[in-house]
Amino acid sequence: MDCPCGRGATYEACCERFHQGSEPEQPRDLMAARYAAFVMGDAAFLHRTLHTQHEDYAQGVEGIRRALRGQGRKVRYQGLTILDTRAPDATGAAQVLFHASVRSGGRDLAFVERSYFLHDGTGWRYLAGETCPARELPRWRDLDIDGFEARR
Repeated sequence: MDCPCGRGATYEACCERFHQGSEPEQPRDLMAARYAAFVMGDAAFLHRTLHTQHEDYAQGVEGIRRALRGQGRKVRYQGLTILDTRAPDATGAAQVLFHASVRSGGRDLAFVERSYFLHDGTGWRYLAGETCPARELPRWRDLDIDGFEARR
């Protein structure tokens, strides 16, 4: 089976090892593995890779599982494109800019997000994200982190 992250490899050769416990060395690999986990409904991985400071962390695995179940079959993840990355800054936060193609009930919910990741001593963890509907960024394919910041 092709990996849901869309990087062109099989699931077994791509994100499966992360979902089974290996730690991605780069935030961009964690981002891809988290996207694949959303597609596959892997609440345990999504919770394990949240930073403890993230507001959803306190929900635990069951809270994330309920949220995924609430989406049910309505949400369709159609693709991920990683647009840019930025190495950790003085605070230790690394950034990944990506586009996610998502549909729900026939509506286009595609978005661009700048995600922030912190290393917790074990691995990279998703700290926060700043999103913008893709329809507001008609040239999202050409966007980098500086361009995402400049849009405001």
